[in-house]
Amino acid sequence: MAPPNDPVNPIFGLFKSDSQKNSFDLSHGKLSVKGVPLLSEVPNNVSFKTFSSICQSSDAPLPLFQRVQSVSNNGGFIGFATEEPSDRLINSLGKFSGRDFVSIFRFKTWWSTQWVGNSGSDLQMETQWVLLDVPELRSYVLILPSIEGKFRSALHPGSDGHVLICAESGSTQVKASKFNTIAYVHVSENPYTIMKEAYTALRVHLNTFRLLEEKSAPPLVDKFGWCTWDAFYLTVEPAGVWHGVKEFTDGGISPRFIIIDDGWQSINSDGKDPDKDAKNLVLGGTQMTARLHRLDEGEKFRNYKGGSLLGPNPPLFDANKPKMLISKAIEVEQAEKARAKAVQSGTTDLSKFDAEMERLKLELNQMFGGERKDGGLSQGCASCCCKTEENGMKGFTKDLRTKFKGLDDIYVWHALCGAWGGVRPGKTHLNAKVIPCKVSPGLDGTMYDLAVVKVVEGGIGLVQPDQAEDFYDSMHSYLAKVGVTGVKVDVIHALEYLSEEYGGRVELAKAYYKGISKSLSKNFNGNGLISSMQQCNDFFFLGTEQISMGRVGDDFWFQDPYGDPSGVYWLQGVHMIHCAYNSLWMGQIIQPDWDMFQSDHVCAKFHAGSRAICGGPVYVSDSVGGHDFELLKKLVYPDGTIPKCQHFALPTRDCLFNNPLFDNKTILKIWNFNKYGGVIGAFNCQGAGWDPKEQMIKGKKDCYRPMSGFVHVTDIEWDQKVESTKLGEAGEYAVYLNQAEKLILTTPKSDPIQMTVMPSTFEIFTFVPVMNLGRTTKFAPIGLTNMFNSGGAIEGLDYIETGVKIQVKGGGNLLAFSSGYPKKCWLNGADVGFNWSGDGKLTVGLPWVEEAGGISEVTFLF
Repeated sequence: MAPPNDPVNPIFGLFKSDSQKNSFDLSHGKLSVKGVPLLSEVPNNVSFKTFSSICQSSDAPLPLFQRVQSVSNNGGFIGFATEEPSDRLINSLGKFSGRDFVSIFRFKTWWSTQWVGNSGSDLQMETQWVLLDVPELRSYVLILPSIEGKFRSALHPGSDGHVLICAESGSTQVKASKFNTIAYVHVSENPYTIMKEAYTALRVHLNTFRLLEEKSAPPLVDKFGWCTWDAFYLTVEPAGVWHGVKEFTDGGISPRFIIIDDGWQSINSDGKDPDKDAKNLVLGGTQMTARLHRLDEGEKFRNYKGGSLLGPNPPLFDANKPKMLISKAIEVEQAEKARAKAVQSGTTDLSKFDAEMERLKLELNQMFGGERKDGGLSQGCASCCCKTEENGMKGFTKDLRTKFKGLDDIYVWHALCGAWGGVRPGKTHLNAKVIPCKVSPGLDGTMYDLAVVKVVEGGIGLVQPDQAEDFYDSMHSYLAKVGVTGVKVDVIHALEYLSEEYGGRVELAKAYYKGISKSLSKNFNGNGLISSMQQCNDFFFLGTEQISMGRVGDDFWFQDPYGDPSGVYWLQGVHMIHCAYNSLWMGQIIQPDWDMFQSDHVCAKFHAGSRAICGGPVYVSDSVGGHDFELLKKLVYPDGTIPKCQHFALPTRDCLFNNPLFDNKTILKIWNFNKYGGVIGAFNCQGAGWDPKEQMIKGKKDCYRPMSGFVHVTDIEWDQKVESTKLGEAGEYAVYLNQAEKLILTTPKSDPIQMTVMPSTFEIFTFVPVMNLGRTTKFAPIGLTNMFNSGGAIEGLDYIETGVKIQVKGGGNLLAFSSGYPKKCWLNGADVGFNWSGDGKLTVGLPWVEEAGGISEVTFLF
């Protein structure tokens, strides 16, 4: 991870002049790169300026500045000027056709995903960046919309192949007519290096955010955890959380972190008692117009009596109750949708629909009626050993840690504005005002979203920007005092709806992100935050000075909320594509988080395979009683840590400009590194994708079928991490296919390894360099075959004169390739038996030794 954030004096005057000719040239209506035309019919009002002519000083750390300087001739800024100033300007940058591209665009306000094409007209609205393939130069060019002054920008499709740039302030009171640096362009021979170089250049230029390498990710990044969302939705309460953690521990896996998701706060709705929490909330949509009326926990947690769950006879918990409530709430939601559909169709007599809705709501309330509002935990424990004066959230977090010793982190959810509907005016010490929401015209190209509908319906109670620091510190300092170690911050891009009276979206964002960054540094160790619903360039360019981790995919959907029964399958591949391609850019700035999943879902194994090599944390949102522990044990060690990869997973080059969702040919392949080898995961995600005409993600049944492809050792981008570069220089590799349980040898010159992958399934290929032991024996340690990321279990490797010493974390079956039969095998200093077969498979069984932190030392002597 990064060096410490030492203060660095500003560096001035490093860019004296262009020492090399710039790779880009704009002349005669063409933007060319190294003589190759890239965009034609470029309007006369478009300008290009070299990086060094714009950025001649920076407060960035000197090493970053020097890195940018060394490749500054490969990049520059695009601008444009118009006669009339406006708060929203759209201008062509020129046109291209017949050139493959991969891009990222916002398909909802909050979420982005991949899109490919070969013309400027193929782009989607709200494109965050586009990477063009330039095979004439064996290179790639990135066009990256940026921020200038009080404006942010995105790319839009134009007619006849034109690429449009849209610069908008978000306020009719903030106008401009000229931009010099509204987009950045960069060229490189490597599609992964280009992301590093381009985002480093913008970091140096803007100086409003920091790269991931400058920050440290939260400690939970290499651990297993549990999120309460899908388990309870808004019905979450202390007893349910307690029993949830207990089930994992009893099942042999100790969660090292939990996230108490939406449902723990003090919220209510306009028109209701302003001093009482809203009651009987279940599903997400029901609270999206509600606002915080207090900055601490809601009654369910506030009324918790310390020690209630520590005694010999803790209160019972009915695991079926949340499921029944959720099921009934879904019926209510479906009835509401049926009524809305009837209204749209022109039906005037709605009495039948109203009666059905009232009946279902009454049944739902009756199901809640027998419950105590405090979850039955207000009496405390009679045992003297459990007596405590700490109640509420503080008592609950203390009791959790007392019972579950391995629980390091307890995070809670909140929206960027507090709750979905913000803060209720007049109910806290803060100056909050309900602001009507104004949706940018660019978002007309996104899909229907209930969250947007609800937020627009109710407006947001916005704490005034000059109180943003007070707002976050008031919430976070309280949470820190009661034992919460971090927050999951959601609904981040709601700010862009509210910026009319606050100087525009950039200025409002700056105030809020400054406030949350200061609070994060003060209250949560500088990094105790997971960002979510944040996949727009505003956030990344303005909000990540301190934030170092965030979601790279849309929510895990266990079924299609729009009713396609096949969505239970194809949505899982869609989720994987979101995560893999978003990591290309987000991974430069934050640690990619691939989100939770449910271990008992029909496609749980599919998700588990991707999480195993994603390079981030592994966490699930299982219901109480809904676990597949055998599956989880392929991901997680008994102590709640994971065999995490050393990088964040990215798509292989041969996937970049293809569509692994519905082109009927491409298998998603993602690469990553372990300490002593590389790994490729091959996932058949075919079966769905974005429909530009209907503006939604739809299933494509003809694509949901077996796919054939190939894997090669050169698919791993070994040079993307200094520590792995030497691993990529080996002459021979042992390759283990985790699902097929097959071990083979290959070289960089070998033919590719052929494969066929069934729908919603995968294969994981572990590549380990083969070393020569003496004159005759070849050796390569694969890892634990009972873990999806087998190679991640190898913690240490030392080739000695007479053999090899291996440090392995985890229990199970250690596999190595060995061309010869070992004379001896020592396990933690004791002579043990092993198995060796003529095809080179060398195996030994390892125990989990708790006292040693699960680490075993294995020595093979030859």
